[in-house]
Amino acid sequence: MIKVVVVDDSAFMRKAISTMLAKDPEIDVVATARDGEEGLELIRKHNPDVVTLDIEMPRMDGLTALRHIMMEMPRPVLMVSSLTSEGAEATLKALELGAVDFIPKQLSKVSLDIVKIEASLISKVKIVASRRLIHSRPRPGVAARPATPLTVPGSAGYAPRAAAGAAQSPAKLPGGMVKRDVVVIGVSTGGPPAVQKVLSAFPENFPASIVIAQHMPAAFTGPFAKRLDGLCKISVKEAEPGDRLKPGCAFIAPGGKHLLLKQMISRVDLLISPEPASALYKPSANVLITSAAEAVGRRTLGVILTGMGNDGMEGVRTLKQKGGRALAQSDATCVVYGMPKAIVDAGLSDEIVDIDDMAQAIMNNLYI
Repeated sequence: MIKVVVVDDSAFMRKAISTMLAKDPEIDVVATARDGEEGLELIRKHNPDVVTLDIEMPRMDGLTALRHIMMEMPRPVLMVSSLTSEGAEATLKALELGAVDFIPKQLSKVSLDIVKIEASLISKVKIVASRRLIHSRPRPGVAARPATPLTVPGSAGYAPRAAAGAAQSPAKLPGGMVKRDVVVIGVSTGGPPAVQKVLSAFPENFPASIVIAQHMPAAFTGPFAKRLDGLCKISVKEAEPGDRLKPGCAFIAPGGKHLLLKQMISRVDLLISPEPASALYKPSANVLITSAAEAVGRRTLGVILTGMGNDGMEGVRTLKQKGGRALAQSDATCVVYGMPKAIVDAGLSDEIVDIDDMAQAIMNNLYI
């Protein structure tokens, strides 16, 4: 049995989450708490496998409680978050502090829409319970891994960042090498800290463009991009209609829509589209990677990071057929080894890389 403690100041939410989880015979909600202080007491008492944790609560809020959990008794924590810009900022902070994922909640306490998250909630609880907790932050008393300056094999230095709309033809290098100038990242559960770790390691004059499909609600992708932009040397923004690829800039696909690449005569444009409407995820890594493969072919490097399911596998298959390469995050460093496992099992991954080494691996693969 998977033991769960539910912490939420709303009696409705405590009941709703408990009722949904109780529908699975492998899950046992051993206790519920109305605030962070009571939650910590019950976690110490019951030693649950997973905790669901509200953010806004009296006495002790969710972020404070999360800090205590991660310092004293680390375990998988799913945040319960409102789909607002304020909720997004707090949730992103929670993921940085060690929460593995979040569950969206409706603002109305009487709304029956909450049942829409039932299948996702049960799935997330069962998957994160089966995984050992991955710490991206060093524990107290443990020195952080020293940062190693990134190097570009075969290059004496980076090319200066091109202006917006500059042509994306491959740069010719000594020895006949050709630069890959588009990095496409697909990521889901556990993604925000992983994406932050990779992007924050790149220098300001990173010589390729980056496009990212992170499974995330529409209210979250803007704050996510803004947060990354403030932490990284490269530019990071939520993709908008009219954007064009440029080196040293990362574009986050807007939640609820697809991001696609389109090759023009002398540039690569970004397209925002609701189609295909049938896609399981919006944004979809499959849709993004496939469009990149068709637009720029072998100049594309695909990267699949932590996440549930297999979104990105078919896109990477198309990419490999076009001569591109693909990297997969290692099992040991994924919060959920689903999306990377799919491309590894299908024989589509050229390298399996720990998240701490992913930025350098990307740099190593920019030149062919």
